[in-house]
Amino acid sequence: MKRILSFVLFAALILSVLAFTAGCGSDAITIAVPSDTTNEARALLLLEQAGYIKLKEGACITATVRDIVENPYGIEFREIEAAQLPNILQDVDYAVINSNYAIDAGLNPVEDSLVIEGAFSAYANILAVKEGNENNPAIKALIAALQSKKVADFITEKYSGAVVSVVENPGDGYTADVDYAALAGTEISVAASPTPHAEILKIAQEILAAKDITLKIVEFTDYVQPNNVVESGELDANYFQHTPYLDDFNKENGTHIVSVASIHVEPLGLYGGQQRSLDAIKN
Repeated sequence: MKRILSFVLFAALILSVLAFTAGCGSDAITIAVPSDTTNEARALLLLEQAGYIKLKEGACITATVRDIVENPYGIEFREIEAAQLPNILQDVDYAVINSNYAIDAGLNPVEDSLVIEGAFSAYANILAVKEGNENNPAIKALIAALQSKKVADFITEKYSGAVVSVVENPGDGYTADVDYAALAGTEISVAASPTPHAEILKIAQEILAAKDITLKIVEFTDYVQPNNVVESGELDANYFQHTPYLDDFNKENGTHIVSVASIHVEPLGLYGGQQRSLDAIKN
């Protein structure tokens, strides 16, 4: 009996070792995706449109990896904080990265991405303020500056399709709804991601400076603090996110931040890490 038991335990040990070894040598393709709800959904929708997975019916802007119903190529997904995706790209086969973080990391979304998202207006990056401040004259002046032809031209020339303006009829940077003389000497503070938001804001800064209005740009590298400082009143506005993300943030945190203008869209891209082409996914 003891011999039988010993044999069973030995066999179990051998099977465990074999299973561990097989796992270590797994040749499954790994794709890293953003871990925040809305950008993870965008990434998965991009992969679904490319034909690599299928999501359950109705899984749209809140989809996660748990909503994948068909994964014919056995892809392993890693949910990573969006800002960290460029840093771990070399450790995975592929990663789906937001254009702002890709550009910061020296990647060109148009030239370097293997698959790129279309310019979906639902994911346009917005200027946002605390509810109740939508009609503040200073905010209206900032909106007019950001929706100017000068800003739209800068976006086109600077980013060559990696960032796309969504302003349909850009103006001269000013609006008749604002008494600019009364705003002279005013400071407007905006929380922004470094790229491309802070860069775009610098063009608006020049437009407002011509009217003696100071635009203070405060850079953040995360997706949480820019909303917190607007909710608290520390800063007047932020420019870093799209509406689906803002809606989810308000719901989860009880904040009261609203969109006041759509400025541009940053297409998500699938980038190669350990794999340099898409061939590895299907082979």
